[in-house]
Amino acid sequence: MRRHPAARAILAAWVLVGCGGTPEVRPGVEVLLADSSHLIDGRRVGLITNRSGVGRDGTSSIDLLHQYEGAELVALFAPEHGIRGTEVGGAAIDDETDAATGLPIYSLYGETLAPTPEMLAGIDVLAFDLQDIGARYYTYVSTMAHAMTAAGRAGVPLIVLDRPNPIGGLVQGPVLDPAFASFVGMYPVPVRHGLTAGELARLYRGEFGVEVELHVVPAAGWSAGRWFDETELPWIAPSPNMPSVESAAHYPGTCLFEGTDISVGRGTDAAFQLLGAPWLDGEAWAAGIREHAGAAGLPGVEIAAATFTPESPGDRKFAGETVSGIRLTVTDRSVYDPARTAVAALLVARRLSGSAWAWREPHFDRLVGTDRLRLAIERGATLDEITAEWAADVAAFEALARPYLIYPR
Repeated sequence: MRRHPAARAILAAWVLVGCGGTPEVRPGVEVLLADSSHLIDGRRVGLITNRSGVGRDGTSSIDLLHQYEGAELVALFAPEHGIRGTEVGGAAIDDETDAATGLPIYSLYGETLAPTPEMLAGIDVLAFDLQDIGARYYTYVSTMAHAMTAAGRAGVPLIVLDRPNPIGGLVQGPVLDPAFASFVGMYPVPVRHGLTAGELARLYRGEFGVEVELHVVPAAGWSAGRWFDETELPWIAPSPNMPSVESAAHYPGTCLFEGTDISVGRGTDAAFQLLGAPWLDGEAWAAGIREHAGAAGLPGVEIAAATFTPESPGDRKFAGETVSGIRLTVTDRSVYDPARTAVAALLVARRLSGSAWAWREPHFDRLVGTDRLRLAIERGATLDEITAEWAADVAAFEALARPYLIYPR
């Protein structure tokens, strides 16, 4: 297979390390300034970022680019959760001024989801540096897609300063039906897509009609088999309820419960690792999931009963209430399927909840990317019946994405 020049650069980095060691991972912003600065030299730069955009030592990408003498950083753009990544999810972000640099910060979450022509005026190149989570419905990649389209219309090149996919390169779960496209899923991509933001950007441009002059600066030394906590890069929570790689591992599955009245542990230190509600019996739920999984089981994850008390402002469902439920812990990353596990948990929670069960129907369907899952659960389909149809769609997506891959797999 013919590889993109970026892929050849990554492979070269591996060769330089040699067979006996693991290459050091450098985020795209550092690679840009050290090896690819021609992309910004002499130009006025706009930067889409938040606190997750940092160098290996934790220095903000804002500071790295602001201090770089070869280009001028002139504007910042904030995604959901704001430039500091601390705002509650779903809350609109306001324009503001960065206290440290004096630069304008334009909101890309609220009434405006894409840079306007007025925001892009005076910008020669737009850069994107946000830590994605590896799940289709994490909104930072939707912000990237909107920015790509806006930049293309304005004739402004867009540079993705790439970062590792924190949960590696596995692809799992249902593929979005375009009829259900939204800001939590714009294109026909599986729930767990296995790509980096840079690879997704290349796919968006190559397959989904996004027109822009695109440059991807890879994360040097990374391969898709390495999880974030194997890179020695600092984990800085990209949003308030993404405290750890463990939470990110479960997010492609447990986030589906946001489309129900069950808590996902927001407002705790283990968001998306916990699921619960006041009316549930955690022991019965855990036992029911194991029974429902059947002969195939749910490899790679431990499911145990748990109680927890979510706090405000993180949780809007049961803040201050002690709820009963389950806690998920990954035991084998190579085989764990968070999407299949979440469906098993949904099936049992639906049965145990009785009249207390409620779908947040439009939101659930948007997250899944189809209404097929909800309708299948309602008609009593089994776990295997529901998930069997995913395999062909995942295989087709992997074939579609293959020409756009950058990193060794």
